[in-house]
Amino acid sequence: MNWLIDYYNWRIVGQYAGQFADGLANTLLAAGISLACSVALGVPLALARMARRAPIWRPAAGYIQFIRATPLLVQIYLVYYALPYFVPAAKSWSELILGIVALTLHHTAYMSEIVRVGIQSVPRGQIEGAKAVGMDFRQRLRYVVLPQAFANTLPPLLGQTAVLIKDTSLLSLIAVFELVAAGVLMNSERIVPNESFLTIAAGYLLIYACMLGLSRLVGLWLAGPAWNAR
Repeated sequence: MNWLIDYYNWRIVGQYAGQFADGLANTLLAAGISLACSVALGVPLALARMARRAPIWRPAAGYIQFIRATPLLVQIYLVYYALPYFVPAAKSWSELILGIVALTLHHTAYMSEIVRVGIQSVPRGQIEGAKAVGMDFRQRLRYVVLPQAFANTLPPLLGQTAVLIKDTSLLSLIAVFELVAAGVLMNSERIVPNESFLTIAAGYLLIYACMLGLSRLVGLWLAGPAWNAR
């Protein structure tokens, strides 16, 4: 075990276990809330992007293009410094909340494009069949279109979720104490870069492994009992 300590001193890491736990908790909190909000906002944005009326789809398209054309770091700084001037209530928000807002605004654009592609992948016959049985627009959307759209887009949604989780590392630049900030703190106090950044990487790998397991369960649930019985 002595040779291992020369490359990775787990005893020092153990002394900072509390800080890493707090950082991991904030990372999961920021990623989880941002994911839920970006998916919830991405659906109406995708529908607006698919609208036929220019006053509806043009603003949606402009927002998506703006988000895709500017770096996330710039958007985080814009939210952090500019939002409190336009929304007075934001002056009392914590750095974590402002970071979640920035991540949500950024990833909503990408989630909406994924959802839009998923909606367009639903066969037209399915929609016509729903109309034939008397379903209105909301019912078709809820019971026919969106379930199939999310099932079809599960892989890209998983990929975008992984990107979102990694993007939480940028929140350390606005003083959010997340996983990267915990590792940087340990490195600045003890000068142990191997231990600091390997522990950060292990934390993200753990999150990603859990996410893969969850996505598999969701995929099996969406596939239905007929597929699970195979």
